[in-house]
Amino acid sequence: MHLDRLIAILELVAVAGRPVSASEIQKATGLPKPTCYRLMQTLQDQGLVDSPADDGRVVIGERLIRIALLGKSDIDVRKAAAPLLKAAAVNFNETVFLARFRNSQVEIIHVETPDDPARAFIHPGLGVRPMHACSCSKAIAAFTEPEFQACIINGTLKAYTEHTKTTEADLRADFARIVQRGFADCDQEIDLGIASVAAPVSVGNIGATFSVGAVGPIRRFGTDYRAEIGMKLIDLANRVSGAIQLCNVAEV
Repeated sequence: MHLDRLIAILELVAVAGRPVSASEIQKATGLPKPTCYRLMQTLQDQGLVDSPADDGRVVIGERLIRIALLGKSDIDVRKAAAPLLKAAAVNFNETVFLARFRNSQVEIIHVETPDDPARAFIHPGLGVRPMHACSCSKAIAAFTEPEFQACIINGTLKAYTEHTKTTEADLRADFARIVQRGFADCDQEIDLGIASVAAPVSVGNIGATFSVGAVGPIRRFGTDYRAEIGMKLIDLANRVSGAIQLCNVAEV
């Protein structure tokens, strides 16, 4: 019965789609006031609901969003993000991709290409990318805990090309630069002639769980062009984050 009541409150908060007051929840559930307030406090203490304005009204909490996100399949995430990625690919006239961080690895899970038939583009492929040498990985790694960054730095840092960063000093400087700019880039660090840019996608306050990026030939992806696209990717990352969170809340 106790669990049933907690679930009933969570369902009401999720369906509302806006901050909900304790009085609204009590009225909708028909629970005694002391019981309703006690259950809401329990949910808030556990991070399952939050009061963002600290006014007693609650929304679905970060912990519940994290739980929903961990159970979200690649298919679900792609469905939420694909329209935004496709629009960006057409707008940038470049290949755009989405990467996901899980099991201490980053892998590209979706790619959208430009529609221009005259445009030469690069498809990055799908799958795991090195944590130290790919923009989609570094965009996430730069915002992780120092302990995880140390694991990357102290691991095997394979030199894919002469441009790959393989020293602690270079990687730490790169991570600091990424945090400062808000996006990462890869200048021929995996394949000669190919460069990419990526921005982290933070879901609520649970950190960078995804990244969005663009890839193309180095003849187009020079320093200035990468910086220009990097700023656009920051905006795209915010919109992708919103789409994923809406998808999560709708299914909670």
